[in-house]
Amino acid sequence: MSMQIGFVVPSNDIGSDPDDIAGWARRVEELGFSYLDVFDHVLGADTTDRPDWPGPYGIDHEFHEPFVLYGFLAAQTRLGLATGVLVLPQRQTALVAKQAAELDLLSRGRLRLGVGIGWNPVEHEAMGLRFATRVQRYEEQIRVLRRLWTERVVTEMTEHHSIDRAGIAPLPIQRPIPIWLGGGAHPRVLERVGRLADGWMAHEPRAGARFESALAAIHESAERAGRDPATIGVQGRIDVHGQADLDRFRHALDAWRDAGITHLSINATGQGRGLGPQLEVLHEVADVLRHDLTPPHSSQEGNP
Repeated sequence: MSMQIGFVVPSNDIGSDPDDIAGWARRVEELGFSYLDVFDHVLGADTTDRPDWPGPYGIDHEFHEPFVLYGFLAAQTRLGLATGVLVLPQRQTALVAKQAAELDLLSRGRLRLGVGIGWNPVEHEAMGLRFATRVQRYEEQIRVLRRLWTERVVTEMTEHHSIDRAGIAPLPIQRPIPIWLGGGAHPRVLERVGRLADGWMAHEPRAGARFESALAAIHESAERAGRDPATIGVQGRIDVHGQADLDRFRHALDAWRDAGITHLSINATGQGRGLGPQLEVLHEVADVLRHDLTPPHSSQEGNP
């Protein structure tokens, strides 16, 4: 299968005008990209008195809520819709299952649910969930989500779930919706991807030896779990910060293409706020792709 190329929704740069957001997404489709990708944070922390704050985002960074945003954009385009990634452990599993199923229905099966464990303790605690137990919840949630998307009646009485003979209706078009896991090259992340995931949203900065080693670890984990490694998709990412360095972009594109990944997301930030700067960088990237690689025109997102 040829590599699908998508664009990350520039939440912090595009602004909040619905016409701008819809116009940007429609232009992404017109230029031949395959899917949208969106980052997720519910809350940003005020870092004024937190000198050791570990993450790149704070209270002033803007994030559009993925399910609501995609419910809106599903009616604007036929692009695939990927979350890259939804912070799963800070959310109620049954509610995520219901929201994702509805989005999959409204988009006619275009959802690819990327999930991660999250890094922001303030966000987790504010949503009533313990940050320290997120990994345990996470693995259980993946299993329960798949049950809720495929079974009419589900019973799950565990440490993190209390579902007593209940289910969601209507069920999604994709049964189950593909679940891709985010994360870097930590051994536990790679083992989990190989054992559980439909795909890996790699947070590696570039293709190369480190990426190849990580992918080999995923394949080994898949084989231990009795899975075919070839069924696990891989999504890379190219970051374009500020003015586009098109030579650097071409080099990164060639490296990811040679790595044989199934999906590639373009994340453009820092070009300026509003629709104009976002369209400018979008066209610059599309021009490179037009000469170096024809973006695949695919309206469906699913298992690779």
